[in-house]
Amino acid sequence: MSIYFDGKQQLFVLQTKNTCYQMRVDETGLLRHVYYGRSVGRGSMTYMEKACDRGFSGNPYDFRENRGCSADVMPQEYSTFGAGDYRPSALRTVLGNGSRTAELHYAGHTIREGKYALDGLPCGRDEADGTVDSLIVELKDSVSGLSVFLSYGVYEEKDVITRTARIYNGSEQSVQLEKAASMSLDFPYGTYDLIHFSGRHCGERRPERNALTRCTFTVESKRGMSSHHANPFIILCDHGASQDHGGCYGFMLMYSGSHKEEVSVDQTGSVRVVCGIHDEGFCWNLMPGESFQAPETLLAFSADGLNGLSGKYHSFVRRNVVDRRFVERKLPVLLNSWEACYFDFNMEKLLALADEGAALGMELFVLDDGWFGARNDDHRGLGDWTVNEKKLPGGLKRLSEEIHARGMSFGLWIEPEMVNEDSDLYR
Repeated sequence: MSIYFDGKQQLFVLQTKNTCYQMRVDETGLLRHVYYGRSVGRGSMTYMEKACDRGFSGNPYDFRENRGCSADVMPQEYSTFGAGDYRPSALRTVLGNGSRTAELHYAGHTIREGKYALDGLPCGRDEADGTVDSLIVELKDSVSGLSVFLSYGVYEEKDVITRTARIYNGSEQSVQLEKAASMSLDFPYGTYDLIHFSGRHCGERRPERNALTRCTFTVESKRGMSSHHANPFIILCDHGASQDHGGCYGFMLMYSGSHKEEVSVDQTGSVRVVCGIHDEGFCWNLMPGESFQAPETLLAFSADGLNGLSGKYHSFVRRNVVDRRFVERKLPVLLNSWEACYFDFNMEKLLALADEGAALGMELFVLDDGWFGARNDDHRGLGDWTVNEKKLPGGLKRLSEEIHARGMSFGLWIEPEMVNEDSDLYR
């Protein structure tokens, strides 16, 4: 099994073919991150932890006589607001009594074969050969009854580890979630660059690389979608990493809505990464007995530069994310009516275009904008999804049959999220 728990050290070890991920439960019950990187087998990496008393970084009450274990500087596995950690947090709540403090302690764990499942959210699929294992760790705030279940999926052969969080309200009062990130991860050592992919319309996913400094970098979209302006995927890499050399960490959020990735460098040089749903405008009223499920994040590490990291993600997304029905299917050669006709077309013009396309070996004909309502320009008709039979006598059925008769598939453009004021729908 790819997940090992050392009860004596209270140490979790997650192993893939080439990587290792470790965390441990400390003396107070806090779940501390220990290590993520090259494979070290089951060897404990806890020797990397260095207790140090930092001025103006408060220590937990349990360490009042043994300073040097402040939540403000030590690596954590899932950080919370209001419990002594002043770096970007993964969880921010307002409890029933108005308190904003949730202090999470280890309450148990489960290790099992197979991949955990998410209901209603995209996630990595299980493997048919049984080479995926799951770890679910429960962290609980004993005062409020709030629990966070951290789920880890370990794809041993793919060198990918998935992470997500489910927040459960075990209290008798409602809890407001003001932030519920999918994951946070701390790197106490190293000098890193941040690579992210910004863009604009017709200029998507442009890589930008910045050396980290003592501040917080934020990659975000507040547009209600992941957007071409800020892709929900970031890379943390060694300062000298190239295409083929150097350590590279990838964080891919499996979510198509507003998102936020924070990369922070603290007073000691430690780096924290937090990924999840954007917290601006986010407020979830969690009733007693209810859960909130955060999206999944795909983590990968490569010691062989950016190309090595890219290969891991390409392989994983292709085999474990894309619908299996389409993995091996070749995409058809497409002929779209828009650039040829815009709004100016009729049945005869479209069929003449289809004849030309079929002769050239086109495999899919897509009817674009202008087939519905009074849609003869860009200012009217959008939202009235009824066929304009003045343009298309016999409707879409006839056109589809004609296209199929020419040996091509038929596709239809539709934009249901838009509406013109000059439309029957708007009126």
